[in-house]
Amino acid sequence: MENRGVLLVNLGSPDSTSVEDVRDYLNEFLMDKYVIDLPWVIRRLILSLFILPSRPARSAEAYRAIWTEQGSPLIVNSEKFTEKLREQTTIPVELAMRYGKPDMAKALGNLAKQPGIEEILLFPLYPHYAMSSVKTVIERAKSLMQEMNITIPLRVHPVFYDHDGYIEALVESAKPWLEKDFDHLVFSYHGVPERHVMKDDPTGNHCLKDKSCCQKTSIAHKTCYRHQVYQTTEAFVEKAGIPIDKYSVGFQSRLGKAKWLEPNTLDVLKQLADQGARKVLVICPSFVSDCLETLEEIGIGAKDEFIKAGGESLELIPCLNDHPAWITLLQQWTEHPLTY
Repeated sequence: MENRGVLLVNLGSPDSTSVEDVRDYLNEFLMDKYVIDLPWVIRRLILSLFILPSRPARSAEAYRAIWTEQGSPLIVNSEKFTEKLREQTTIPVELAMRYGKPDMAKALGNLAKQPGIEEILLFPLYPHYAMSSVKTVIERAKSLMQEMNITIPLRVHPVFYDHDGYIEALVESAKPWLEKDFDHLVFSYHGVPERHVMKDDPTGNHCLKDKSCCQKTSIAHKTCYRHQVYQTTEAFVEKAGIPIDKYSVGFQSRLGKAKWLEPNTLDVLKQLADQGARKVLVICPSFVSDCLETLEEIGIGAKDEFIKAGGESLELIPCLNDHPAWITLLQQWTEHPLTY
């Protein structure tokens, strides 16, 4: 469809590294019912009593460690690949963040004003489905369109965790690092609480019911984050020719005391150091743009922990960012969207 507008949506970032701006961002992010899936009153109490009094200062310090002259790495990287995509397609493309700026409402309004637009393609910039990423973007877009009385049909681009083009782009972008001498490759995915996975299980009795659930055929896999990240891993190592004993999977970015997907990335790295691994690579396929969770949490924090545990070096493989293979893939999907 030539008369299509495309809305790319990424996570978001504070406006600056000030404690005030970080607090505002965390408040918007963590009050989302799809991120902390508890009743509003309980979310409000948790944030006001336990998170917002102290966490913004720590997070602001972390943001300062990776902030660039142009601003937030996530925003800068997202803007770069959006601009390159615009150069390769005649279809109108807008970029927005689920939290913070650029604002989703403004981006939707810009697309709705385009003459002749007959469809808006909503493209959540997440390879894997999770209620705290893809679902919240979809629900927010629908809500805004209703509030703004935008009647143009909304089409949602599906997740692409195992698509050949995505895997090829991921491997191609990682190739310069994979050609180096390394002992082990760690796939570090953003963690989610186990209850999120189970809530999104349409069967109600498949996900996390036993250790082999992700290997058993089920319609639950359509919305199972855990299954999808393992599918990405298997497709990547097969494409890249990584031996089974030379890679591991971990989950990062935990929050709170609920049970999250395991194993924890830091635990994986410490175990590798104990087993004699000295040079490790870490790739973070759940992010398409480098951000706080990749650059600071892995590139600085996890690196320090690995070296303290006896490792020699940890190299972070950059996200897709504005790699040419990713831009080409975005162009293809913009003009010929995938279907479920």
